[in-house]
Amino acid sequence: MRYSVLDLAPVPEGHDTRTAIANSVALAQAAEGWGYHRYWLAEHHNMPGIASAATSVLIGHIADATERMRIGAGGIMLPNHAPLAIAEQFGTLATIHPNRIDLGLGRAPGGDMNIARALRRGMEQDSFPDDVVELIQLLGDHRPGAPVAAHPGEGTHVPVWILGSSLYGAQLAAHLGLPYAFASHFAPDALDQAVQIYRDRFQPSAQLDRPYFMLAANVFAAETDAEGAYLRTSMQQAFAHLRTGKPGKLPAPVADIEATIGPDMTRAVGQALRVSATGSKASVRSALTAMQDRYTPDEMILTGQIHDAAARQRSFQIAAEVLSDMGAAQAA
Repeated sequence: MRYSVLDLAPVPEGHDTRTAIANSVALAQAAEGWGYHRYWLAEHHNMPGIASAATSVLIGHIADATERMRIGAGGIMLPNHAPLAIAEQFGTLATIHPNRIDLGLGRAPGGDMNIARALRRGMEQDSFPDDVVELIQLLGDHRPGAPVAAHPGEGTHVPVWILGSSLYGAQLAAHLGLPYAFASHFAPDALDQAVQIYRDRFQPSAQLDRPYFMLAANVFAAETDAEGAYLRTSMQQAFAHLRTGKPGKLPAPVADIEATIGPDMTRAVGQALRVSATGSKASVRSALTAMQDRYTPDEMILTGQIHDAAARQRSFQIAAEVLSDMGAAQAA
């Protein structure tokens, strides 16, 4: 089984962006040794707790610091960008790091209308499907007579993924014959239906001959269940702050999450983050096995906003051990 990392390059309270980026590099290097297949970074803007806004720049930095693992975007929010600009950026990355770069595309803006205006992108109409097709063409073979070509980019055939948290992305990925990653780590409500639609409606393409589904899950693994639950409170707080319009740096964990954000918000955040594996190695194994049995993903991508960098590394290490064991059991 393939397993991968989704990293938002979190900036913990008490630390700066430089430290966050260094933590991501260190995690990527360790993850490569633990058998992770991909290391993806996500585009978000105007959020002091996330250091991956310039996603393609950070992808290049982490690709330089690693050797074998695929590095990519999970994802680029395409409404923010001209397809040509993304084709040139990822074509350049693929030229420097051949056969190692992935390009996941999302439809959300990664921020509000103020972000759209600051990025000089109009949001009057939904051109996402056309932009995806244009981008694939720009990364594809030379097109004689085409008025515009991506240099670098043309001929690199960077693998394109569709990311989503609704049925829209599932339908588009199926129609275009692209691999599909569902954002179940924070918006799981449509997960079951989206997976079914994607698999039922998939049409083979030049990139992919059968459906390829990636499931996203949070992991807060530690030596004990209590420690895992404690580590998780940082992400619970961050999610609560985001929902109340007060994003900030990743908070330190707390002993009593209900006392910190209130019981109603605790329940709401728990629903949003319910696709999670939390606690000891045995508890994480039980949760990930249940996800595997229910959704049979081709790949799992794990994330987890943990305040302490060493604890975050240990969490991903434990998860890798669990998933490696699960894969060996399946192959037996």
